[in-house]
Amino acid sequence: MRRVLLTARYAPACAALLALAACGWGARASGPAERLPAAATGVTAAAGSSTSVHVMWNLADENPRITRYEVYSGTTKVKEVPGSEHMVDITRLEPSTAYVFRVRARNADGVPGPLSRPVRATTPAAVAADDTAPTRPGAPQGRALGGRAVQLSWAGSSDARGVVSYDIYQGTSKIHSVGGAQTAAVVTGLRPNTAYVFTVRARDAADNVSAPSDSVRITTAPGQEDDRSTAPAAFRARTHRSDGAYYIDLSWTAPEVDGVITEYGIQLDGRAVTSLVWGGSPPTGTCTYSFYIGREADVTHRVRIRAKLPDGTWGALSAERSVTTG
Repeated sequence: MRRVLLTARYAPACAALLALAACGWGARASGPAERLPAAATGVTAAAGSSTSVHVMWNLADENPRITRYEVYSGTTKVKEVPGSEHMVDITRLEPSTAYVFRVRARNADGVPGPLSRPVRATTPAAVAADDTAPTRPGAPQGRALGGRAVQLSWAGSSDARGVVSYDIYQGTSKIHSVGGAQTAAVVTGLRPNTAYVFTVRARDAADNVSAPSDSVRITTAPGQEDDRSTAPAAFRARTHRSDGAYYIDLSWTAPEVDGVITEYGIQLDGRAVTSLVWGGSPPTGTCTYSFYIGREADVTHRVRIRAKLPDGTWGALSAERSVTTG
C-alpha cells in the first residue's frame, strides 16, 4: 500500500471552515439559561523529549456539548483540538525549561469555561550526539476497565541518559503517552466489545525511540455503543475522463466516532491500493477524492473505503460500488 499525503478537496458542505473564537481570558456574559462549560479535569503534563510535553485531560460529557479544548502555556494559547480529543503534544519547546499548562473548554457558541488547575512539566536537558535508543520495554500486561478503557503495565527500559517518556501504540497509531518514571497507564477513549493490540516504546531526551515491546491483546467489555457503525456512509463512486485518462471519483460521509478521522484506506478490486492522510483539517461531513485508474475504456472496477479510527483500529468497510470507465 502506498501512502500519500494530500490536501483533500471536498464538497461545499465541508468547505466552510469553522471560525475560531478569539481566546480572551474573560468569558463573555451568558444568558440565564446558558450554562458555561465546566473546568477541564484530570489534567496532566509530562515531558516527551527535551523539546516536547504531552498534555492530557478527561473528556467532558455534559450539556452544553464541548466542541473544542484550548491548551495554554502560561497565558499563551499554544494548541486547540476538537472537543472529542483529550491529549496533545506541545512541541518546539526549549530544553531544561519549566512550563505551566492549563486547559479550558468551549461550547458550540464559543463560550469558554474556566481554566483548569495548572500543571507543571520540565523538559530535560538536550543531549548532544546521542543516537542510541533506549532498550525495548518489557512485555506489557493489562486488563479491560469496562467498555471504554484498559489498564496497562510493563517493565521499564534502560537508557544511558535516562528514559523521558513511554509511548503506547494500538497497532501503528500512538494513542497515549506517560512520563519516563511511569510503567503503567490507563488508556481511555476506546470502543466497547473491541479487541485491541497494544505495544509500548521508550523515548529519550534526544527523541531516540526504542523497538516496540511485545504486544498484549485486550478486549473491552460490551457496551451500549456496540451497534454504532464505523463504516463510512453514503459511499458513492463514478468515473470521469480527463486528458485521455480515466479517474474514479469517490464521495462519502465520515462515520460518527469519538474523535477525528485523519486517514482512510481505499480497496480496489478486493485489495488495498492506497492510504489517504489528510494534509490539513479533515472534513467532518461529505468528503470527496479522485484518483487515476488508467487509459482503457470499458473496464469495470469494484471499490470500497474504510476509516482509521481515533483509537488506532480500522473501521468497517463501506458498501462496495462498481464503476466502469468510459
